[in-house]
Amino acid sequence: MALFALPTSPELRRDRPALPGDAAWWAFCAATALALGAFSSLGPHRVWGTAAALGYTAAAVLAARGRSPRTAGAVAVTGAVLLPLLVLLAVDRAQLEVDVVARSAGLLLSGGTPYLERPTVPEDFNPYLPGMAAFGIPEAVAGPGPLTDPRLWMGAAFLGAFALALPAGARREAPRWLAACPLVALPLAVGGVDLPVAGLMCLGLARAGQGRAGRAGLALGVAAALKWTAWPAVPVALALLATAGGGDGRRGSRAALRCGLVALLTAAALVLPAALRDPGAFRTHVVDFPLGLTGAVSSAASPLPGHLLATQLPGGRTLALLLLGVSALLLAVSLLVRPPATGAAAAARLALGLLLAIAFMPATRFGYLVHPLVLAAWALARQPPAHPLRIRERVRDLVREPVRRRKQASR
Repeated sequence: MALFALPTSPELRRDRPALPGDAAWWAFCAATALALGAFSSLGPHRVWGTAAALGYTAAAVLAARGRSPRTAGAVAVTGAVLLPLLVLLAVDRAQLEVDVVARSAGLLLSGGTPYLERPTVPEDFNPYLPGMAAFGIPEAVAGPGPLTDPRLWMGAAFLGAFALALPAGARREAPRWLAACPLVALPLAVGGVDLPVAGLMCLGLARAGQGRAGRAGLALGVAAALKWTAWPAVPVALALLATAGGGDGRRGSRAALRCGLVALLTAAALVLPAALRDPGAFRTHVVDFPLGLTGAVSSAASPLPGHLLATQLPGGRTLALLLLGVSALLLAVSLLVRPPATGAAAAARLALGLLLAIAFMPATRFGYLVHPLVLAAWALARQPPAHPLRIRERVRDLVREPVRRRKQASR
């Protein structure tokens, strides 16, 4: 009878990969936050580093004393997100991106384009696509304030999209752990434009994995209207839909076509009106500035391979752009040769492609790594535990196996 005993509750959860949350993990997060607070030249980052180090340290102590991962995670989120966010809102301090988004919304409402006509210094540039200005509209309409701050709306969009992309049973643990992770907690507190893009990419891949081509195209189209980094998610979703037709090639092709069309129309509706208003300004801000082709140099200068090549070697910028193109080509070939069969596989493929792109971009920063991190966390968290129906099927097969063998032996 022991052979046929139903699995216990811990056994049901064994199939779901565990997320880090022990004392060693929180101690590592505390050291990371403390180092950033000590060495960063940016005031908001120093505030975050100090508050987050305290929160992570408290979480490490609680975890070491045997408190539940949920309690330690809640303390970490409080110290790494809520506390520095409230302090920065009270003193009206934020990362530069928040000011850029707020200014772009005002320009969009007043002149039809979120881009300054003649930018001169890096702070004048808006390297984001026109859809990003939507997060600054509350402040542009109602004026500056804690409730209209763009980072609140960007954070809400990220958490909402990421939660919707998860199965119902994983919508508490995974977002809480992800919010506590330093690479996500920092932009949630100081302001980061990459979070809503990453959340919408997860939502688009989730809908594509479910075969909902129209909804996948809508989510990916909105993401593509925010930032260039979302565009690689579209071909990945198309490859996923094309292979998810249950052996029916025409069905998969129609689904991929519908997703691509919806994504294209959505992005075009959100981008083209502002882009056509002043095509020259659009190209200067969104194309030339991120590629380092303007007189003003982007502040995105983390010592990743692309930036090191562009700044340390003669002709290094061309080499970095070549490596970037080769990475994109390899991703495209992999989608054709071995397309992803599940949403998790699609997220992993996209995470790898974005990781290579971030590594070889001439103007890049460590914060961009939030894209592959969020995609990897989503792919990990969406793995469901063993379903009770499957367990009953396994038990039924075990019970019927001896009977089947006896019948075969009697023959």
